[in-house]
Amino acid sequence: MANLTPLPAAKLLGPTEIRELAARLGIQPSKRLGQNFVVDGGTVSRIAAQADLSPDDVVLEVGPGFGSLTLPLLAAARQVIAVEVDAALAAELPATVADRAPQLAGRLDVVTADAARVTALPGAGLPGEPPTVLVANLPYNVSVPVVLHLLATVPSLTRGLVLVQAEVADRMCAPPGSRTYGVPSAKLAWFATARRSGSVGRAVFWPVPRVDSGLVSLVRLSDAEAASVRGTAPRPATFAVIDAAFSQRRKTLRAALAAWAGSPADAEAVLRAAGVDPALRGEALGIADFARIAAAAAGSPGPDTIGKS
Repeated sequence: MANLTPLPAAKLLGPTEIRELAARLGIQPSKRLGQNFVVDGGTVSRIAAQADLSPDDVVLEVGPGFGSLTLPLLAAARQVIAVEVDAALAAELPATVADRAPQLAGRLDVVTADAARVTALPGAGLPGEPPTVLVANLPYNVSVPVVLHLLATVPSLTRGLVLVQAEVADRMCAPPGSRTYGVPSAKLAWFATARRSGSVGRAVFWPVPRVDSGLVSLVRLSDAEAASVRGTAPRPATFAVIDAAFSQRRKTLRAALAAWAGSPADAEAVLRAAGVDPALRGEALGIADFARIAAAAAGSPGPDTIGKS
C-alpha cells in the first residue's frame, strides 16, 4: 500500500506564473505541436478530481506542459510519469515541482519523448512501475492516435481521463448509428468504454483555442468483455476492416469493402459468413461486428455474437 501520510498541498500555477515561466524559458506556444496550456487552477483541480485517483495509482500524464495539471496529480497519486515532447518544458518540469511542491518531487518521473512512440517495453521510455491511469491534455491533431497507441502498448492502463477538442470527444464516445460515429469510436471500443465526462471552455487555455474542449473518461475492457467483443480476430485485421468500411461512408458495406475483400462479390461472401447484412453501412456496426468480419475473412472463429447482424 502507498504511504497515506497527508502531505501539504501543491501551490498551483495560474496564468501569471505560467506566462512568467514561458518568458523566462523563451517559449511561445507551438502551433506545430498543438500547444494550448490550461492556465486555470480551478480547471486543473477539477480534472484531477475527476480522474478519481487512489494513493496507489501510477499516472501516465501526456503533455504536462508547464506542470499545471501535474501538481494536483502528484498530490493524489503515488507516482506521475510525465511524457513531454518539448525538451525545454520537460527539462523545466522537475524544477517547477521542486519549487511549488517539494514534498512531492520524489513522485515525479519525466520522459522527454513523443507519446505516440513510447511503450511499456523495457527501454522504451517509461520508468518506474507500470502506469495504471492515463491523464492527458492532448493536442487536437494527434489525440485519437495517441490514445489508441497507449492503450495498445501499455496494457497496465486500466482507465483514463483525456482532455480533447469537443468535436473529437463526441466522436470518441459516439455509439453505432449516431451521426458522429466513425473510425475513432469503433477503434476505441476495441480497448475500452468511453463516455463524455464534462466540458471545458476555451477561456481557460493559453493561447485561447478557437473551439471548446471536452473530457473523455475511459475504462479498459475486462478480459471477459474483450473476449466477447473480439473473439479470435486480430486487431490489425479488424482495424483494416474499420478503415475500409468508413473510407466510403455513404456506400453499403458490400461496396465499401470491395477493394479490401477483392471484389463486391467477395465482400458480400465474407459479410454473409460473418452474419452481417451486406446492405448495411459501416456506421451501423459495432466493434464486435467488425471483428466478426475480420475473423470470417481469415476463416477463424469470431466473437460469441457470430451469426447476429
